[in-house]
Amino acid sequence: NDAGEKLSILAGSISRLDRNTPDYGDLTYNDFNTFYLQAASSTSGGSSGSPVIDIEGNAVALQAGGHTKAATDFFLPLDRIKRALGYIQRGLVVPRGDIQTQFTYRPFDEARRLGLKSENEEKLRKLFPDEIGLLVMETVLPGGPGYGKLEEGDILLSINGDYITKFVPLEEMLDSHVGREIQVVIERGGKEMEFDILVGDLHAITPDRYVEIGGSKLNEVSYQLARAYCVPCKGVYVAEASGMFRLDGPDNGWIIKSVDDKDTPTLDTFIEVMKTIPDRARVPVVYYSIADTHTILVAVVQVERHWSSFRLAVRNDKNGIWDFTDLGSEPIPPKPLTPSTKHFIELDDSLGPAKNLIRCLVKVNFYMPCRLDGFPRSRKQGAGVIVDKEKGFVVVSRSIVPFSMGDLTLNVADSLVIPAKVLFLHPTHNFAVVQYDPALLGDTDVMSVPFSDKALLQGHKVTLVAHNHNQRPVCLNTVVTDVTCVTIPHNGTPRFRAINLDAITLDTPLALQCSSGLLADAQGFVQGLWMNFLGERNMNGHDNEYHLGIHSSTIRNVLERLGSGEQHVQLRSLNAELMPVQMAQAAAMGLSDEWINKVEKANPAKHQLFMIRRTEAGYESSKVLKELDLILAINGNVITRMLEMDIQYDVEELEMTILRQKKEMTVKVKTAPVTGDGTSRVVFWAGAALQEPHKAVLQQSKTLPSQIYISARSKGSPAYMYGLVPTMWITHINGNTVVTLDDLIAAVKDIQDNVYVRVRCLSFDNVPIMLSVKMVHHYFPLVDMVKDQQAECGWSKNIK
Repeated sequence: NDAGEKLSILAGSISRLDRNTPDYGDLTYNDFNTFYLQAASSTSGGSSGSPVIDIEGNAVALQAGGHTKAATDFFLPLDRIKRALGYIQRGLVVPRGDIQTQFTYRPFDEARRLGLKSENEEKLRKLFPDEIGLLVMETVLPGGPGYGKLEEGDILLSINGDYITKFVPLEEMLDSHVGREIQVVIERGGKEMEFDILVGDLHAITPDRYVEIGGSKLNEVSYQLARAYCVPCKGVYVAEASGMFRLDGPDNGWIIKSVDDKDTPTLDTFIEVMKTIPDRARVPVVYYSIADTHTILVAVVQVERHWSSFRLAVRNDKNGIWDFTDLGSEPIPPKPLTPSTKHFIELDDSLGPAKNLIRCLVKVNFYMPCRLDGFPRSRKQGAGVIVDKEKGFVVVSRSIVPFSMGDLTLNVADSLVIPAKVLFLHPTHNFAVVQYDPALLGDTDVMSVPFSDKALLQGHKVTLVAHNHNQRPVCLNTVVTDVTCVTIPHNGTPRFRAINLDAITLDTPLALQCSSGLLADAQGFVQGLWMNFLGERNMNGHDNEYHLGIHSSTIRNVLERLGSGEQHVQLRSLNAELMPVQMAQAAAMGLSDEWINKVEKANPAKHQLFMIRRTEAGYESSKVLKELDLILAINGNVITRMLEMDIQYDVEELEMTILRQKKEMTVKVKTAPVTGDGTSRVVFWAGAALQEPHKAVLQQSKTLPSQIYISARSKGSPAYMYGLVPTMWITHINGNTVVTLDDLIAAVKDIQDNVYVRVRCLSFDNVPIMLSVKMVHHYFPLVDMVKDQQAECGWSKNIK
């Protein structure tokens, strides 16, 4: 399978029979205590596991690896594999022994430098005339059978009286003495020494079970990793660092020492500790990296038992699957929250009235159990602004709260952590409104934002009160450099992008380090909000973020409607993306001098109009408006400011004067209601997250092949293996047309396990693709999740 070509026959010559195993990298599988065969056959990726055939047609090895910068390849000999196969064919357990010591093959010359006596070398050369070296201890694991007896650099001479210089005889000796002692003779610095060592069971230190909790997977430290870092082969290892146990620091390699101040030395202890902790409790987790055992770290995590399961998986060697055992379907309910009073820090009086605005800011943390709407992260944090302390309304950037599925917490005064829920997600502007229970704050001196009615303009002096990238308060005086329409490039994978919005830029580089904050005048009245905007993914694979301000008037309409008690705020919209056009370009497009004069009178500060950049698929407006149409007026009013487009929110039809291909015309355009709920349903099938096309998809696609859009997929799932790629649409199942999520559920719910399903998809570029996807219900069942205010987490789960 060289380079994925299914079948390739490559010739080569064996150059070495005694190569020590190569190192394939950190935190991954590496062979040891075996020889590799070395050859030059120039294989590439995809060849691992391929048979190595000798000139007589016999399989002598397996292709195991190779060198990326040379033609060298490494083969694993079949000596011990053939033995294991014999046991398996007879239905027996394969005996595997080990003393938790890594050996390497060293030439006699090097062994002499380590203390090998000449008489022992002479004896070994006589016993093994073709031998050029012997085995030397490389690593002795702390706490293992050999620890305290063997040392690194010891030269192995014999076991139970038999001289051993190769790995196969060593393995034969260990495998045949599991649970019994062996007599090991070594030479250390020219002195022979003999030890009785109990041979352990290799299976006992090879994990055959793991725990799923809070979106993470944990198992006991494997012999593989313990050997690589010379640490004891024990402890609870975070195998999949996500969800609840996505801790601070590097992406993986963590070992859990304790949870909630209770030690967790084994997986069984860890399970019992987790059973005693209520759902949503915030507890300290003490941990360290397996690569750095000197540094002990601590993180406060929120226990998550409401989105994902808490279960134990045990490998079943008879049927080849992992059996799941539920460790508690009903977690201990969260502890009731009680009101608490805290106090904000006080800024210096020299900052003037703006110093009190620090009491309007709260820290926001949002955990997302599933990646929806193309959002690239599972956890985001930043700052929010309290706009109504009596009702508990907080405005936050949609780059922090992109959708409603998740756990949202607010940190008030750096002391009080309380839950919140998402009330409204603006479909095009970069803000969301969330709500907390004001009763939980007691007498905490929070402050509602004191809004100013005066709009910010270019050249105005403002005070920026915000949190920087370290979540520390920042307060400084600066100047508005520009107010212009936001033009963030769209991402290859559609995801929320702010459009049709006037953005404010400031004359200070420090503003680019602040995620969220306030823009206030000299009297301390707030004229705008400072926010971070999610941008496109760059060539390095990182997501660009933009830091801009928005006018306070942008959020007023929504806040007033929420404040009046409206439950599900809907806005009417043209569902089109606009971009500014300067007069020179507009004139070239056919704009008359008469209209240019109207624009100059309507907006002396900025002479501009707006052009239709995109229309959204599936809406009536896309049938009337065309891309590159120039908007001249709406309902008789010249449109030169983006905020003037807010008229669309409350009317069902607009009379628009447009310029199309140098022809002026008046058209009537119907608006459509757009909810502020965001995505309200997701179906998990074959490891893929399916949803209706979200707003960004409608903006970037001209057609809607179906209402079944692939938003994400799990690694290792059938969706991942068989090619169901995010941004595809599913249109047919086994030849039957499916349009809605209900159609898909009806089509697949009765399909048996381990059966292949024909899935016809359409790529984002409308290229049809036919795939066959295997059903693996045991690991990837069909699950329907719907937004439900009555459910504890706000979403109900139905496993089909």
